[in-house]
Amino acid sequence: MDLSDQLKNLFPEHDFKEEEQPEESNVWLQEEPLQCKFEKRKGKVNTVIAGYTGATADFKILAKEIKTMLGVGGSFKNDEIIIQGDYRDRIMDFLKEKGFKVKRVGG
Repeated sequence: MDLSDQLKNLFPEHDFKEEEQPEESNVWLQEEPLQCKFEKRKGKVNTVIAGYTGATADFKILAKEIKTMLGVGGSFKNDEIIIQGDYRDRIMDFLKEKGFKVKRVGG
């Protein structure tokens, strides 16, 4: 007997519903590769993603997905996604899974 059966026995009148999974975001994929760079700003290490030519709203959605996936802070300024820390490899893998072409710029 699993947990859902036990709950049904305890609360027979309750209507149990499955939780809905959030939809995958449909961001516009471009032909040109995104640039993934490593920068130091004010002594802090940052990963910067630039070169997106689609809508700004799509790029903001992509920034939020990256920050959530990594569990780190970041921002969206001047058509660039700025992620706190050096996560170039993980971000590049994530973007490739999404269908983007990614180019590593710098060291």
